[in-house]
Amino acid sequence: MLNSLCTVAAVVVSAGTGQRLGADKTFLDLGGKPVIAWSLDILQGSGAINGIVLVLHKNSLDRGKKLVTERGWSKVIAVCEGGRLRQDSVRNGLERVKHSQYVLVHDGARPFLTNKLIDDGIEAVRQTGAAVAAVPVKDTVKEVDEAGLVTKTPERGVLRMVQTPQVFRLDILREAYESIRGEYTDDSAIVEQAGYKVKLYCGDYGNIKITTQEDLVFAEMIAKQG
Repeated sequence: MLNSLCTVAAVVVSAGTGQRLGADKTFLDLGGKPVIAWSLDILQGSGAINGIVLVLHKNSLDRGKKLVTERGWSKVIAVCEGGRLRQDSVRNGLERVKHSQYVLVHDGARPFLTNKLIDDGIEAVRQTGAAVAAVPVKDTVKEVDEAGLVTKTPERGVLRMVQTPQVFRLDILREAYESIRGEYTDDSAIVEQAGYKVKLYCGDYGNIKITTQEDLVFAEMIAKQG
């Protein structure tokens, strides 16, 4: 394994319990290999990534370490336990990254990571210190009140659906995490509340997140095409 002295480290978060899917999606078979293997294989082969931290549920640590060995992921510098919230899991992963200039955070439940998403994110992060993959919203979006009544219809042209990878200067992300107040499901929101500007770059509609059974069926279709 590499030591943690790398320019760009990746923290892959896959520590959820898969409640909405009814199973831990990390190791579900997708096109002949575990879901987590799709993104890890890309990161392992990327010339831009020098170290990987894999964050898993505590019950999956041994299985994850075994998979690292079986698939020859030599860039993995640590396999660590996640926390109660996603932000806790990312924080645990960041603690294993020591001297990288940048850190790329990716959801393990997004199997269709590409080298282009990685490279474009690293290029974009040089501009502001924080860069996030995102795609334009296709449907009209409504804001509603607690009774389900529409309060606002935002202009669709200025809306984006945020994805991962999200790439940050390591010092910015660490500083932002030190100032957290409340719960967040998105790392860029944590950086925003710390006062930093976040650059959005072009994501990929195929870069789906597996959350429900329907997502898994769609992912199987994408996997067969690839």
